[in-house]
Amino acid sequence: EMKKLAALAYELREDVVNMVVEGKGGHIGGDMSVIDTLMSLYFCQMNISPENMDDPNRDRFVLSKGHSVEAYYAVLAAKGFLDLEDIKAHFSKFGSKYIGHPNNKLPGIEMNSGSLGHGLPVCVGMALAGKKDNRDYRVYTVMGDGELAEGSVWEGFMAGHQYKLDNLCAVIDRNRLQISGNTEDVMGHDDLHERIRSFGWHVIDVKDGNDIDQLNAAFEEAKTLDRYGMVSANDSPERDPKNWTLYGSTDGNEWVVIDQQSDQAFSTRFEKKEYAIATPTAYQYYKIEVTANQG
Repeated sequence: EMKKLAALAYELREDVVNMVVEGKGGHIGGDMSVIDTLMSLYFCQMNISPENMDDPNRDRFVLSKGHSVEAYYAVLAAKGFLDLEDIKAHFSKFGSKYIGHPNNKLPGIEMNSGSLGHGLPVCVGMALAGKKDNRDYRVYTVMGDGELAEGSVWEGFMAGHQYKLDNLCAVIDRNRLQISGNTEDVMGHDDLHERIRSFGWHVIDVKDGNDIDQLNAAFEEAKTLDRYGMVSANDSPERDPKNWTLYGSTDGNEWVVIDQQSDQAFSTRFEKKEYAIATPTAYQYYKIEVTANQG
């Protein structure tokens, strides 16, 4: 089952690239680094589905790093909340409901986000409301590491400790990149875990934030805590196409792509002989030529 989810995560990356190309804009790097975290939460961890999205006992999620909305849309579509083809056709177009940050007018999205630093404080409020209403739902938020320069994030950490919110889990997408450069050059976080522990939080370090098994183990551990947990997912936004091997069918359309770095595979259909694959850290595209494998 985990292999199927890992393969689906690769297919959703292709959907993200298609959204960005069709919409002529987006945040590919942050999408690629967060997508496995979203897959783990929506397919393995959270009590949330199109059938119970209005249930007061549902789990809550806020994508605080709202600029990675393309990955969020792709996962919500795979989960059945949204229509993928509709997203691709209208993403980032004038008057579209599929705007470049989460829109709570869409099913499955709890709140608008994108103004950084708001996700954790709002989730503190959601978690506190759950305690006061005697409900057992859990609350999750994903923040970017560049976002941690916002002071409201640390107010959220303080409040989570003050109110003993063991139903709250904060995730930091530690991809070490932000819009103005390397995170460590802009506002370094070398002692990030110790800083957060000093606020009274339990820190779980995920060595590979692109590994769904490791993410699931971290989230399961967080559920057992008697205090609030922070999951640090050390992600890489890039799947380097130079390390991809393509194996194709005789008609040249159906392909299996092997990432030699991770030994993971995913399948796709190529409608043209040339195909553009994004390299998110450089915001460039590699054009690869699709040819039949004679071997």
